[in-house]
Amino acid sequence: MKLLDYILFSTAVALFIIGIYETMVMGVGHAYGIFMVSLGLLFVFGYRKSKREQKK
Repeated sequence: MKLLDYILFSTAVALFIIGIYETMVMGVGHAYGIFMVSLGLLFVFGYRKSKREQKK
């Protein structure tokens, strides 16, 4: 794993935790954007991981 992969994954996890907190405090409607950004980062992380495995 490269540094960018660590940053992508850790940011996605952190945003997911923030989204859970926002859901408990304000509701799902306010945290929806945070969850979508987190999910997008996880998709990018998975894409980069699969591309790296295909090269090997």
